[in-house]
Amino acid sequence: MNAVGIDVSKGKSTVTVMQPFGVVIAPPYEVGHSERELHDLAAYIKSLPGETKVLMEYTGHYYEPVARYLHESGIFVSVVNAILSHDYSGNTVRKTKTDKKDSVKLANMAIDRWLDLKEYIPENEIRQTLKICNRQYNQYNKMKTMLKNNLIALLDQSFPDVNKLFTSPARKSDGHEKWVDFALKFWHCECVSKLSLRQFTDRYELWCRKNNYHYTETKAESIYRAACGKVGLLPMCDSTKVIITQALIQLQTVEESLAALKSEMLQLSSSLPEYATVMSFYGVGEILGPQLIAEIGDIHRFENKKCLVAFAGIDAPPYQSGTFNPQSRSISKRGSPSLRKTLFQIMSVILQNSPEHEPVYTYLDKKRAEGKPYKVYMIAAANKFLRIYYARVKENLVNT
Repeated sequence: MNAVGIDVSKGKSTVTVMQPFGVVIAPPYEVGHSERELHDLAAYIKSLPGETKVLMEYTGHYYEPVARYLHESGIFVSVVNAILSHDYSGNTVRKTKTDKKDSVKLANMAIDRWLDLKEYIPENEIRQTLKICNRQYNQYNKMKTMLKNNLIALLDQSFPDVNKLFTSPARKSDGHEKWVDFALKFWHCECVSKLSLRQFTDRYELWCRKNNYHYTETKAESIYRAACGKVGLLPMCDSTKVIITQALIQLQTVEESLAALKSEMLQLSSSLPEYATVMSFYGVGEILGPQLIAEIGDIHRFENKKCLVAFAGIDAPPYQSGTFNPQSRSISKRGSPSLRKTLFQIMSVILQNSPEHEPVYTYLDKKRAEGKPYKVYMIAAANKFLRIYYARVKENLVNT
């Protein structure tokens, strides 16, 4: 019975091998993440007599090369949440934190929980790529919000309310918005007001054809009237044009990246077996559907629906001590924040559309009618949604 504790960090790992009753087979030593050193580590672990299990913790993506290599070498590998290893008692009041001590802690934890360790199964490449795409999509989306707010603040000084002239949604092919492309051409209100109505109408029509936008003469006249009634605080000069143009180009670049990532996520998720089932849920569209699949992953890794709810961090664990027994409890928030965000967006769509006879909305409306606060009934609905998700996806995968 050999327990191998591996504390993984960037580029290297600290390894300790122990047996029951504190017997140290190999004191803590460092192993690089090169193929040669991992090969030597795998050969050493396989040479140990008796049953051997390796335990490491989730550390971003640093653990994956080590865990995958050892798993493919035929070694039992288990990966646990960092919270579990952190809460594992070191039987000491004095707190210390080093890679060597962490590897020893993991080895001891493997011995104590030998029978409860779950074997690490490498994630499907499509699911792994989809999850990375989703995380990048969320990052670019935050960047887009920041850049758009900055751009509107700048345009309010050169062409006030130009962002309100158009209501067209973003174009699916490249993510461009009509008002952004328009502002790149007419970046100052005087670019329009200094022209005659006929001159502007001709230029606007030419611009619409060049950029594949719908043209109407009525819209051109309304834009012209709006521009003539505006006063720009910034002068119409080359410096102002450079400032506005650069802000516009940055926003367009991010919009194009978001459109490309959205298309890739849709393509990746459509190749997974649960895609059709997930897309049939109310409130799930071409963006939220792939995001939901990306964050939940393979449904088989959850033993039951409670595990899925706990993974999302929207469960309320019991908290009782002596005579203290609270009537209301907070959610754990110990799960995936990205999944919670996606669930909240889906619940918002359901709440806004209020579909009758839809089970999640019916449950949400019931909790709202009971006088529950906004966050309470939204979280309750998300909990209900995940339980239905687990049942339907699991049933679909069994039938197929």
